[in-house]
Amino acid sequence: MKALEQLEIKIFADGADLASMLELYARPYIKGLTTNPTLMRKAGVANYRAFAREVLTHIADKPVSFEVLADDLQTMERQALEIASWADNVFVKIPVSTTRGESCRGLIQRLTQRRVKVNVTAIMTLAQVREVRMALNPGTPSFVSVFAGRIADTGVDPVPMMAQALELLRDAPRAQLMWASSRELLNIFQADSIGCHVITVTADILRKLPLIGSELTQFSLETVKMFVDDARDAGFSL
Repeated sequence: MKALEQLEIKIFADGADLASMLELYARPYIKGLTTNPTLMRKAGVANYRAFAREVLTHIADKPVSFEVLADDLQTMERQALEIASWADNVFVKIPVSTTRGESCRGLIQRLTQRRVKVNVTAIMTLAQVREVRMALNPGTPSFVSVFAGRIADTGVDPVPMMAQALELLRDAPRAQLMWASSRELLNIFQADSIGCHVITVTADILRKLPLIGSELTQFSLETVKMFVDDARDAGFSL
């Protein structure tokens, strides 16, 4: 197993708690940050624009992705242009479709032609990857975000699909494949093994990084001790 510093994949922190984002940003192995409206709601963010601008006052040298809020293409485009204007390191998250299943391909094409850096999100099929690939401007940096974790939630192994997605992007030199919605630390190594460019990882998973390379017999003993200590501290008896 590779050590953390040997991994070629770029790790992006995924979250919406400002203190946690800034703590992770300061770590050299975190190469970028992502967030979304669901994470912001869970974190208690009250003002989307104010939160984003506060983040960007502290983080100017690593990519940060913020998502449009609208569900119609015209408003999404207006919001995307505003979000892109906030800072040079911003990538605008555009869903692969509206909630009605209407493709955002044309919007992605217009935005990337205008040099707006996009992070196309919520992708779960290779057909969607192909469609997005056709819409991207080869001269504009972009992320193609495939929700490998959600694919795995359906019982499907995402690794072969992610490998195929990577092949579909071979002739798009400025498009990077993003392994999104990670579920466990192992996903980092899975994504790295196929040459995926980026993986998004939440803070709770990142807290497990010190476990990399643990000796499993010792790890077993520590686990047994945890059970014994918790039973004692809880006052359980039989």
